[in-house]
Amino acid sequence: MSHEDIEPADLVDRSLGPLTILFGHENGKYPHGNSLVIRGADRSVIVDPCLGVVARKNKLPDVDAVFHSHTHEDHIAGTHLFRDVTWYAHVEDALGLESIEGLMRIYGLEGETHDAFKAEIEDHFFYPHDGSEVLVFRDGDEFDFGGVKLKVMHTPGHTRGHCCFLISWGPSPEERLVYLGDIELTGFGPYYGDAWSDLEDFERSIELLQSVEAKWWLTFHHKGLIESQEEFRAMLNKFGQMIMTRETRLIGYLSEPRTMDEIVAHRFVYRPGQTGFMVDEVERRSMGMHLDRLVRSGAVRFTDDTYVAR
Repeated sequence: MSHEDIEPADLVDRSLGPLTILFGHENGKYPHGNSLVIRGADRSVIVDPCLGVVARKNKLPDVDAVFHSHTHEDHIAGTHLFRDVTWYAHVEDALGLESIEGLMRIYGLEGETHDAFKAEIEDHFFYPHDGSEVLVFRDGDEFDFGGVKLKVMHTPGHTRGHCCFLISWGPSPEERLVYLGDIELTGFGPYYGDAWSDLEDFERSIELLQSVEAKWWLTFHHKGLIESQEEFRAMLNKFGQMIMTRETRLIGYLSEPRTMDEIVAHRFVYRPGQTGFMVDEVERRSMGMHLDRLVRSGAVRFTDDTYVAR
């Protein structure tokens, strides 16, 4: 479903203390997402304005800045509606807001795939050409909006600059929400298929989040609002285990020599038989990271353009 097919009346807003969650279609199912408005006594900001915000464009929140967990097409689709305020992104991902070719560098696509996806981002995700000033933040930076604070937690892996935001409006964990961006806790598992992605960074980011204390956890896609620490940790463990599930399947497949093309065609990230103009590229990058690790550890041998488990 495109944003043109969605009526604002079909979308849900939920208030939580000084926060308002702008839920997207089907709890933020891609290409939609769940955005967040933070209102302090001094300033208000919106986090990751998406297609659901575009659908609400006749009743946009009054904000002083836009914060981005990272710069991917679905997380910036509503940013063009806020050209008169400052935009923020992590220093590693800011190039994705500074120009569309900067964004394309994050994906790392080339040739026809590059051109097709660039056109889709411009036509369907409203890439904000000639936008606002982009300011950068780094790990540990804190912003006080007036009784409501946002702390940046750099959680790379999905992109180099992917961040989660710890938002607090009091001293108790009951008054804390973590905005998770694309650490989305789905059964699909972590996505690390872009040029700006890193498998082992993603694993470290998942480990970091296990030690964070909060009452509320919000994903941009699918799962939406999680309302307990225990539930979040169980979901995070299951989400992270998908990395090793893929690696175990890969090792089993390498019981006999396989070329990279065979590995890509077999499908370890996506379902067998799934196609699409980026599917092969994502499989190649993702499995390349697993294979690099397995070759370094000695679990897999690479000779004559083939990989085989030892």
